[in-house]
Amino acid sequence: MTSKGPYESVYLYSDLPFEKIVNSKSITIQQDCFLILSYNQKLFRPDMNWVRLEYQRTKVYWLSWVGKTQVLTRYQKEVERSSLVLKLLTYQKTGAILAAVTTSLPETIGDVRNWDYRYCWLRDSSMTISTLSRLGHYNVAKRFLQFILDIVPFKDEKIQIMYSINHRRRLTEKELPWLSGYESSKPVRIGNAAVKQKQNDIYGVVLDVIYESLTIFHESLNNKEDLWTVVRTLARHIKNNWKKLDSGIWEFRTEQKHFTFSKILCWVGMDRAAQIAAFFGKDNDAKDYAYWRELIKADILKKGRNPQINALTQFYGSTSMDAANLLAQQYGFLSYKDPVYVDTVLNTFEKLSKDGLMYRYDSPDDFGRPKSSFTVCTFWMIKSLYLIGRERQAIEMFEQVLQYGNHLGLFSEDISFETKRLLGNFPQGYSHIALIDTALTISKSPKWFKEIDDFGP
Repeated sequence: MTSKGPYESVYLYSDLPFEKIVNSKSITIQQDCFLILSYNQKLFRPDMNWVRLEYQRTKVYWLSWVGKTQVLTRYQKEVERSSLVLKLLTYQKTGAILAAVTTSLPETIGDVRNWDYRYCWLRDSSMTISTLSRLGHYNVAKRFLQFILDIVPFKDEKIQIMYSINHRRRLTEKELPWLSGYESSKPVRIGNAAVKQKQNDIYGVVLDVIYESLTIFHESLNNKEDLWTVVRTLARHIKNNWKKLDSGIWEFRTEQKHFTFSKILCWVGMDRAAQIAAFFGKDNDAKDYAYWRELIKADILKKGRNPQINALTQFYGSTSMDAANLLAQQYGFLSYKDPVYVDTVLNTFEKLSKDGLMYRYDSPDDFGRPKSSFTVCTFWMIKSLYLIGRERQAIEMFEQVLQYGNHLGLFSEDISFETKRLLGNFPQGYSHIALIDTALTISKSPKWFKEIDDFGP
């Protein structure tokens, strides 16, 4: 049985009566049965014996994969569950990593913030491979590195923020007006117009991926010259564009600004480029990139910091806060002990927190003021609070947020401030990346490891 469109087809195999399946008739189940939906046509007729064998093979595969997760944490169950989510979002054939598997689940019920997340954002994906590498799953990182090489033009500065899982660049956004949307939340969209946006942080993201991959796989990589060419291309682009306006990490659609986080990632790009150049013995390039790194940092601290509160703000000259700036410590731009970072954390918490959850920002955007919490930002804040010494507050906040996951421990893009209902696309890779990172950070506590020693074998 096939369902055909202009370019695609899917195949359904079952030992149940097809007429009843097609016509949505009731079927009485009296013994084990199967339904298989396949992208490719099978070369044989599936039967129950084959289905049972495939089930056991699948079960063994996933048990083995989880068993390789190298982590010691007081939140072992949550970390394992989240790592499974990230693995399931990866496409093994190309190395791409999806942001989510859904489209148009609304950030707020009845609102228009409904986006298609079934694509590979380079920023989200870079954090995914960093997290999975920390857990000992290096093959995902290696495949994504190849995905990067496949999509980045070696000597061309054009690079998109996102791609399809099969490298496709055209992700034309369309509305489907004949669909009512989730709980009447229109419009339903496919494609994503953000693909055309200029987001200057993406070059730092890719350079960070390359640097991390070199530190992990430096002995086994056989495409180092290709990587060096990409590094030079991206570093050149940062030089030419870091002073320009962009749409920022949150993908503002109608207005570009000098977003502080975008500038921080340009600093990251030059920092990683300098280290990569030194790794390859390119001393002159390393010095040049280091010069630009320091120039960008001085500019950020001068223009992206509000001197009245000594904190990084959303964009140059702004007084509003942005949760993305909490990542300044994670990327190495500021130490967690730096007064600027501490004040950024405290002021961001004061301005953007509500009932233990975080806004991304609270300034109006293309669709008004945000109404729901962005899950990843809550985890970023918890980690930041823990790092600056507010450990009890962070742990209590973390354990409370864990209660908002569904019965399988899964998290979506957003959470309602009022009802704590999961909102937005689901499950969201970004949310689970930050959950793992936060759990690992909290579990680094010396007290935790002492408890293990006291009660271990």
